[in-house]
Amino acid sequence: MYQIKVNGQYVFETERNSEDLLLNKTKTCADIKHIGGSIYHIIEGNQSYNIDVVSFNNADKTAEIKVNNNTYVITAKDQFDILLDKLGLSSLSSARLSEVKAPMPGMVLKVYVTDGEEIKKGDNLFVLEAMKMENIIKSPADASIKKIKIKAGDKVEKGQILIEF
Repeated sequence: MYQIKVNGQYVFETERNSEDLLLNKTKTCADIKHIGGSIYHIIEGNQSYNIDVVSFNNADKTAEIKVNNNTYVITAKDQFDILLDKLGLSSLSSARLSEVKAPMPGMVLKVYVTDGEEIKKGDNLFVLEAMKMENIIKSPADASIKKIKIKAGDKVEKGQILIEF
């Protein structure tokens, strides 16, 4: 499930189950043809659309596209981004980064980083198993790791400091 925001104001929910694409819980049937490079042609209903992907940033989940020569800025959030928003952890990158806290209680399955390592925004830090789901916790900003306070197999509580920068 993705929450898509277009030009910062129009919000859509998309979901793919087996072969169907749901847009705001309604099945949509579109014929999508890749023309070449970043150009696509889409026919949906009785409408024809020429799409040019101007820019795409996988790490930030953002894109700029032209649809029939009109430019749109798109941002996407997956279920994990939405969960972080609900937990109040989505604004970590805007604050001065000094630590990463456990977003929920769980068990650490794997730690990807080491003390003193330089990391970039979006790098994998560790895997936290919570509610029978494996969640990869990523770095919210470029930083240098000062101290790792966890190891694989550790149980953690919500709000516990796990990594210091």
